[in-house]
Amino acid sequence: MLRIIFAILTGLFGAALLHLVIILSLPHFTGRDAATRVEAEGDLNNFYLLNDQHDEAGLANGDPFVRTAVCSFDVEDGPVHFTAKGNVPFWSIAIYDSASNEVFSMNDRTSVGGALDVLAGGPIQLTDLRKNLPPELEQAILVEMARPDGYAVLRTLAPQASFDEAARNFLTEAGCEQFSAR
Repeated sequence: MLRIIFAILTGLFGAALLHLVIILSLPHFTGRDAATRVEAEGDLNNFYLLNDQHDEAGLANGDPFVRTAVCSFDVEDGPVHFTAKGNVPFWSIAIYDSASNEVFSMNDRTSVGGALDVLAGGPIQLTDLRKNLPPELEQAILVEMARPDGYAVLRTLAPQASFDEAARNFLTEAGCEQFSAR
């Protein structure tokens, strides 16, 4: 009798675990995961401002007080430099790898002088840069990417209508560009 109960419990646990794995892996296999949607926004190394309505990629800005921009990038050929400046009440950036694992995040309160200055690159690329750091990267935060491709989500607040123009300008002027030492 005890063996039957053990077999039933083992079967139920196994079935529950299998269903959980299938449900969590479904976005990856359907091509509707976050990384694929951000890639569908357009070219690499360019921030795209999201609207209130879902776009063709299926992305939208769901909060009326937040403005959001996304950028897909690849550090295979060189590091990517994220920059932004502006007079906004708050901003935050999150950098994810292609498996949608958060690699790095920060906001204006933890930045140098309130400006966004982050360089994401591969381990070897960043090691080489650290040996002879260019002057334009002295204040930059260096983020090591285990995978070469990923995406960034940049957000800013627009708590009132009067902040909307500054928020949109902050996001449209933000940089997500491949870095090349001059």
